[in-house]
Amino acid sequence: MKKFISELKGKTVMTNDGQILGMIENFLVDTVSGDIKNVLVVPSEDIDAKIHKTDAKGRLILPFSEMRSARDVVVMSTM
Repeated sequence: MKKFISELKGKTVMTNDGQILGMIENFLVDTVSGDIKNVLVVPSEDIDAKIHKTDAKGRLILPFSEMRSARDVVVMSTM
């Protein structure tokens, strides 16, 4: 299935076991290849951001390659 990035912004991200990680805010793109490398996620209040890689604004940096869309939410396949 193909989606526009604009359709994914604001979507909830959760793990395979249903833990909500947060909400998609932005994407990191490789400017040479054009590939989406990572997704920036505003962490939910229940998440300890210290156990995840974060950027300077405290957003979770999650690999785009591990994401799978599931209608209203985006599921991380290896978390």
